Amino acid sequence: MEGMKVGFHGQVRQYHQFKPAIDAAIHKVLESGVYVLGPKLEKFERDLATYCRMQEAVGVNSGTDALWLVLKALDIGPGDEVILTANTYFATAEAIWIAGSTAVFVDIEQDTLNMDTRLIERAITNRTKAIIPVHLYGQPARMREVTGVAKKHNLHVVEDCAQAVGARGNDFLLGELSDAMCTSFTPQKTLGCYGDGGAVLTNHPDLAERLRKLRNHGSDHRGFYSMGYNSRLDEIHAAVLSVKIKQLDSWIEQRRRRAGQYIAGLAGTSLKIPSTVPGFRHAYQFFVVEAEDRDGLQAYLGSMGITAFAHHPVAIHQQAGFPWGQSARISGSLERTESSAARVLSLPLYPEITDEETNHVIRTVIAWDHTRPELGTPG
Repeated sequence: MEGMKVGFHGQVRQYHQFKPAIDAAIHKVLESGVYVLGPKLEKFERDLATYCRMQEAVGVNSGTDALWLVLKALDIGPGDEVILTANTYFATAEAIWIAGSTAVFVDIEQDTLNMDTRLIERAITNRTKAIIPVHLYGQPARMREVTGVAKKHNLHVVEDCAQAVGARGNDFLLGELSDAMCTSFTPQKTLGCYGDGGAVLTNHPDLAERLRKLRNHGSDHRGFYSMGYNSRLDEIHAAVLSVKIKQLDSWIEQRRRRAGQYIAGLAGTSLKIPSTVPGFRHAYQFFVVEAEDRDGLQAYLGSMGITAFAHHPVAIHQQAGFPWGQSARISGSLERTESSAARVLSLPLYPEITDEETNHVIRTVIAWDHTRPELGTPG
């Protein structure tokens, strides 16, 4: 519909939909006088562990902190190497650098944009200590293959699940095959709070206990401390997340339905649309297409009132702030990573987006595509 505006996020709509429950949860925390490491965090940690079917959940300040605190807890530090991909959010590699370790980048699969597990083994050296597979945009990585290599070489596996809570493989749950799974609760996430937040999930109680001490100045008892950090998920965020987690499966199914609408509607265009591994449950944190003229498509959508974002448009190793030297190395070519980074564009996708708005996006993309027949065959 001409003149229709479609925003990228639906947090405000979502807040108004669940306003009474969210406001009541926040009010209870304010009235309680307990704002840090209290009963609301304990409850949310139980809720999250139950939802993910994991034994332990540890709330921390952010998804970034979740990653590097796990590395610290696993004694991964200076002189060690950690294998990952370069088409993810900068924080995945940043966590490795905070721990003092070296990030080793391998290329991605052409279809899923997740780690090409065939390339892991050739990146391993006698300094390699861990692999961080990223479940990018909500698509689970091939965890059976990742953990197969890890077991062969006695490596740790830490899953970056910041974009994929609620996703799963065909015969595995996210988190069950690794040492730990890390996630984020920033506002744009399907399960998001109203600021920064994160968590670590694990089936290893000893690791969870170490993380609980590390997040709280090395303390598990007031007045007694050892070396640690300040990284705690506060009570207000935890209370809000306990309200929202009840809706998570419904929200994911709404995202999947809208993704299906996009896939059907954009078939036959020159765009490369998301590919799902058969049997895997894609959580569709983002609906990411690839276009030869990504910037042109983004600008055209913007001119038509549609907000689209390029998530990770510059690969980590191509960032101006990339710390070369002892902090990072590349294993083999990152040709697919670089090609994808230059092409990716996320279309609006959230549980509150309407049929009319989704169809407007589809029609607008098709209109743009019809003006550019030279861009190739349908993706």
